[in-house]
Amino acid sequence: MLLNCFQIEHLEAGCDEAGRGCLAGPVFAAAVILPADFIAGQLNDSKKLTHAQRAALRPLIEREALAWAVASVDNIEIDEINILNASFLAMHRAIEKLQLRPGYLSIDGNRFKSFPQIPHSCIVKGDGKYLNIAAASVLAKTHRDEYMEKLHLEYPIYDWKQNKGYPTRVHRSAALEHGLTPYHRQTFTISSPDFFSFSDNDG
Repeated sequence: MLLNCFQIEHLEAGCDEAGRGCLAGPVFAAAVILPADFIAGQLNDSKKLTHAQRAALRPLIEREALAWAVASVDNIEIDEINILNASFLAMHRAIEKLQLRPGYLSIDGNRFKSFPQIPHSCIVKGDGKYLNIAAASVLAKTHRDEYMEKLHLEYPIYDWKQNKGYPTRVHRSAALEHGLTPYHRQTFTISSPDFFSFSDNDG
C-alpha cells in the first residue's frame, strides 16, 4: 500500500518525469500536492498501470489535488543540456507553476538538482511507494502521451501514437529508412549504440 507522502511536517509535492529514454519528443515532468485524505483507487507507478487506468486517474488527480502542474523540456533543449539536466529542469518548471508553494519535495529517482529554498528527498522507485509521486508519474505520462499523439499526425510513419517516441522496432526502422525529424533528439544519432537499444513498449 502506497503512503500519501514522504513526510508530514511540511506541505509536500511529489515530482516525477516521463520520456527520458525516448528518441523523439520532449521530456515531461509533473509536481503534485495531494490532500491528506486523498482516495487512491488504482493509483500506482504509471508504468504498472494500463493506458485506460492512467486515463481514468488523470482527471481524478487533477480534480482532487490541492495543486498540480506539468511542464516540459523540448528535444532542442535536451540536446543542449543533456537528458538528465533536462529532466531536472522540467521538474523545476513544474514546481514553479504550482499554485501552492510546497515546503518539501519528494523526487522519484536517486538524483535531483536542488530547487531554491525547498528541501527535498530523492526516493528510488518512489512512484511505487508514495501517492504524490505516483500521481505525478501519471500526469507526466498522460500529458506527454497526449503531446506525442498530436506529433504523430505530422509524422505518422514513426508510429508515435503507439510508441510515444520510445525506440521500438517500428520507430527505429522508420528512422533508419526515412531519417530523423525536427522532433528527434540529436544526441540519439542513428550511428549511436543507444539507438539500437530498443523497447517494444511505450514506457
